[in-house]
Amino acid sequence: MSLIKGETGDWEMVIGLEVHAQVSSQSKLFSGASTAFGSEPNTQVSLVDAAFPGMLPVINKLCVEQAVKTGLGLEAEINLVSIFDRKNYFYADLPAGYQISQYTRPVVGKGRLVLDMPDGSSREIGITRLHLEQDAGKSLHDQHPTQTYIDLNRSGIALMEIVSEPDIRSSEEAAAYVKKLRSILRYLGTCDGNMEEGSMRCDCNVSVRKPGGPLGTRCEIKNVNSMRFVMQAIDYEARRQIEVIEEGGTIKQETRLFDSGRGITRPMRSKEEAHDYRYFPDPDLLPLELDGAWVQQLRSAMPELPDAKKARFVSQYALSPYDAGVLVDELASANYFETVAKGRDAKLACNWVMGDLFGALNKLGVDIANSPVKAESLGELISLISDNTISGRIAKDVFAAMLDTGKNAGAIVEEQGLRQVTDTGAIEQAIDAILAKEGEKIAEYRSGKDKLFGFFVGQVMKATQGKANPALVNDLLKKKLAG
Repeated sequence: MSLIKGETGDWEMVIGLEVHAQVSSQSKLFSGASTAFGSEPNTQVSLVDAAFPGMLPVINKLCVEQAVKTGLGLEAEINLVSIFDRKNYFYADLPAGYQISQYTRPVVGKGRLVLDMPDGSSREIGITRLHLEQDAGKSLHDQHPTQTYIDLNRSGIALMEIVSEPDIRSSEEAAAYVKKLRSILRYLGTCDGNMEEGSMRCDCNVSVRKPGGPLGTRCEIKNVNSMRFVMQAIDYEARRQIEVIEEGGTIKQETRLFDSGRGITRPMRSKEEAHDYRYFPDPDLLPLELDGAWVQQLRSAMPELPDAKKARFVSQYALSPYDAGVLVDELASANYFETVAKGRDAKLACNWVMGDLFGALNKLGVDIANSPVKAESLGELISLISDNTISGRIAKDVFAAMLDTGKNAGAIVEEQGLRQVTDTGAIEQAIDAILAKEGEKIAEYRSGKDKLFGFFVGQVMKATQGKANPALVNDLLKKKLAG
């Protein structure tokens, strides 16, 4: 449990998250308009999205399928009968004056998500529900000094609202929850998880209480769009509430915004309750009835998800839980590693992928899908190390050349003459030449200065341009220095 020190003792955070994940679909939830990101304003708006009189919504089957797959990935109940409701409120970017959502009977019920914590422990966070709903448009306040512009391109885009139980107890757990959820969505292909493009947004419900005490009054922080901001917003809001209570004030249930520039939350409006939205079943949409056999087909076709893949990497490749967790976080990284490790030393493959490759990609600012070194090429490099064609030290130079040129490891080794010297005669010759010049240091070594052994190894490797087999150099040097 993560506690916060206040003037009156310890306080505990209680956090629940509502994640709005845009469904991966080429068309909207109730119309055929495109969902492509970055188009000119109001160029992807059908008459349904603009709420013209007489226009009727038609459900997008793919969006329903994506929601059910996500529910299965969260080990959740799939409700074979669900209902679409009208959630009534009035904003300029909501043309109909209501949002088609689900309230009383969502398509997905209770589920769970398991977090792997940094200390090696795990935490299970309950999922309350997942429901489908259409997104609103966007109000643009910075295009004109006195007027607000409206872009309806997002109006009608399908969202999955995934609601957690209030089981989260720290900002770190909240960020881990969002990260794990995004990973599952990407594995399933149901949401691309690009928070910077708005296709995954998070509402954070935060309250504080004395440890084990009754729940406090919560405030909701709307539309937080990065894991770093989720942590900052929660930490600030919890501190703010503690200060208000300790100074004798009371917390108002309200919706707040996170000001990322100043790192603070600000009041937006009083928090609405469900009755304020006057929910009622949408008269234009029949209840959504799913075929149990169809749901079972989706279940049978589910891919291997992060938790199962992590367990397999630990058992099959003998990786540590930490290393396996890092590799399976993104499906592309997991697939890359498996290609590199196939038929090779898995631990060596893991070290190269997580160390040299990830470091290089981070420096270049590219993701693994766009790596200049393909998985097959890195695998070839590891094979050259394992069969003693090149040393680990030379491999670093070869890898750098692979990054720069895009060439395969074998071609670079041949072009630059980097094959490791394993000829004992040649290595002995190099050792003898070094020892002939270093009589004084030989005497020091033999008198007990064992650390000088590293000096002799370095001199031999330098003389052979790093190509001598290190194990042979060590063995031969020990024998010759022993006299």
